[in-house]
Amino acid sequence: MAVRIVLGAQWGDEGKAKIVDYLTTDSDVVVRYQGGANAGHTIKAGDLEFVFHLIPAGIVHQDKACVVGNGVVLDPAALFQEVDELESKGISVDGRLFVSDRAHLVLPYHKAVEEANEKKIGDSAIGTTLRGIGPTYQDKINRSTGIRVGDLLDAELLPEKIRANVREKNEILKQVYGVEGLEEVQLIEEYMALGERLTPYITDTSVYLNDAIEAGKSILFEGSQGTLLDIDHGSYPYVTSSNTTAGGACTGAGIGPMRVNEVVGVVKAYTTRVGNGPFPTELNDEMGQRIRDIGHEYGATTGRPRRCGWLDVVMLGLARRINGLSSMAVTRVDILDELEEIKICTHYERNGQRVDHFPGDLNVLAECKPVYETLPGWQTPTPHIRSYGDLPENARRYLERVSELSRIPISIVSVGPDREETIVV
Repeated sequence: MAVRIVLGAQWGDEGKAKIVDYLTTDSDVVVRYQGGANAGHTIKAGDLEFVFHLIPAGIVHQDKACVVGNGVVLDPAALFQEVDELESKGISVDGRLFVSDRAHLVLPYHKAVEEANEKKIGDSAIGTTLRGIGPTYQDKINRSTGIRVGDLLDAELLPEKIRANVREKNEILKQVYGVEGLEEVQLIEEYMALGERLTPYITDTSVYLNDAIEAGKSILFEGSQGTLLDIDHGSYPYVTSSNTTAGGACTGAGIGPMRVNEVVGVVKAYTTRVGNGPFPTELNDEMGQRIRDIGHEYGATTGRPRRCGWLDVVMLGLARRINGLSSMAVTRVDILDELEEIKICTHYERNGQRVDHFPGDLNVLAECKPVYETLPGWQTPTPHIRSYGDLPENARRYLERVSELSRIPISIVSVGPDREETIVV
């Protein structure tokens, strides 16, 4: 029995889904514990490619169970788009997909308010995915306006809650943002129908998971976004609205921390970021564009080009400390195959002083300059390699230096998007 958390150690887009898919082979249950349809997890298996936003990536393994935990904010329409796509490719989720009755629902008015707010803020906007995630978490914390999955089972209470919320949100949309509101009757009918379809999947997933652990089953927790997007420990305010770190797995799924045996941080061999905010190692030059083009660095959810830069060990130090990382899986090593030299940010400098810890104040972070160590590239293809010892010497040298500087052992190296393009160290 193993309870393992796999999460992003940077700003997201690290390739978590590939690692989750690979480790699912040794797991019985795969769990999403936070975030919503703002996260795009892409996996490739042979000729098939899947992009998941809500369902755990482990669902493509037809003998595995998958759980959407209470910490997730669930857009049921988006969920069923994924279910329908899976079934069109011959993968059924019936009897093995479980959705927490305590997860909060994303409704159309959440998206409308978020879009209107981003437009009003303009250039100062955080840069959200416009999937209604932030406003849904706001309603959850507000308590009086949150609607949970379990409410879909109450045919009398659900219309009352939706009606009250639509009227409140319409007032905000009209008075604050000057845009038209939503039609409540149509919305009630839509969510009553979605509730009927979702009913077979609704479960007390905390009970389900703890029973599974006690029965000796292996559980794999799949994080969304990355450590630096954590609402408490990330680069606030340019963060997501949930706890993306290891502690979020416990609160977002209803298990105790002593249940967890291992925490794997997924680390891209370079750094990317989507949206606004300081990015010390960002490359606003030909090299940054070269990495973006080689790596096809565009968001799976939004299509937005990702900002690219060198690997940042200061950031990895935060991820190691906050998550208690036991190892890291280094992904997209193959994207660096062509480069003549590769840099690692070992620390920052600010006003002539060395900075070794990631600042909580973004004004301070914006003043930090990266200090690099330069290593020679290997300039030879790696996707065909399946043994760590067969990697080019300079590739091993790079990986070992990253491990040494970050103080995180490497457990997996990914040299391509396909499931088979994986090296276990």
